[in-house]
Amino acid sequence: MITVLSGGTGSLKLVQGLLNLIKPEETTIVVNTADDFEWLGLYVSPDLDTSIYLLAGLLDENKFWGIKGDTFHFLNMIKRYGYEDWFSVGDRDLATHFHRTMLIKKGYTLTEATASLCHTLNIKVKILPMSNEKVSTFVKTEKGTFPFQEFWVKRKGKDKVLGVKFEGIKEAKPAPGVIESINKADGVIIGPSNPVTSIGPILGVPSIRETLEDVNVKKICISPIVSSEPISGPAGNLLRGIGVEVSSFGVASIYQGLIDEIFIDNCDEALTESIKTLGIKVFCTNIIMRNEEDKMNLAKLVIKRLGAEK
Repeated sequence: MITVLSGGTGSLKLVQGLLNLIKPEETTIVVNTADDFEWLGLYVSPDLDTSIYLLAGLLDENKFWGIKGDTFHFLNMIKRYGYEDWFSVGDRDLATHFHRTMLIKKGYTLTEATASLCHTLNIKVKILPMSNEKVSTFVKTEKGTFPFQEFWVKRKGKDKVLGVKFEGIKEAKPAPGVIESINKADGVIIGPSNPVTSIGPILGVPSIRETLEDVNVKKICISPIVSSEPISGPAGNLLRGIGVEVSSFGVASIYQGLIDEIFIDNCDEALTESIKTLGIKVFCTNIIMRNEEDKMNLAKLVIKRLGAEK
């Protein structure tokens, strides 16, 4: 079994490659939920939704969010009524948020609601939220402090970051199955997601980081940084905001003590020796997944380095 710690785009592209090599039933994805928020009274979980849509064959892969071919009649109509439309929710996407909200109102936990969605959409991969408790990411900027979705979607992630806070993280508990998925894994992958606001909250949930430190299996991270820029998303701005170098070395420093090896891009080979001083092995290859072949090739290398080949 392989366990992947995942946020949004990068980790899920790797999962697409992995599923060509390992059975869905042997794959667990532990997903960041600190981006979750309430929108028009509905419970929205962006990273969980992207994971679900991808594995159900519904994802709009051009945007890497939302449902392909979706319409936006609801959004257009509520704008006429004076509501903000900065969070772009399609009509079919809205149905997911509605269903999750109804389940939670009936007493389902987020884990149970996620399992229900996966069952309905015939998803065999186990998708687990990091926690059932509410954790919320707030980004402190020179313009003020904003919830993550407002910082990233509404404000386009342009404000200079001064810090990041995970409200509720100390009280959160790992969702059922999360610790077990790490302890029983043949290998653990920290996907190429934002290390600050995608992977950071997962590792911030009490006992998840400690379990990852102690588990006796190979643990590999794929860097989300190439040269001094993130492959996608606001990771560069966020890393600078918490005082970490925007490079694969900076990423490795965050995961020091947690991982055995980091995959970095060929163009960053010069960072190899400095990363090794952190006690982390380095594997250089192409880590940018532009197409299906790239995803497959990277996944093959990761599985081989984990020693999880069948």
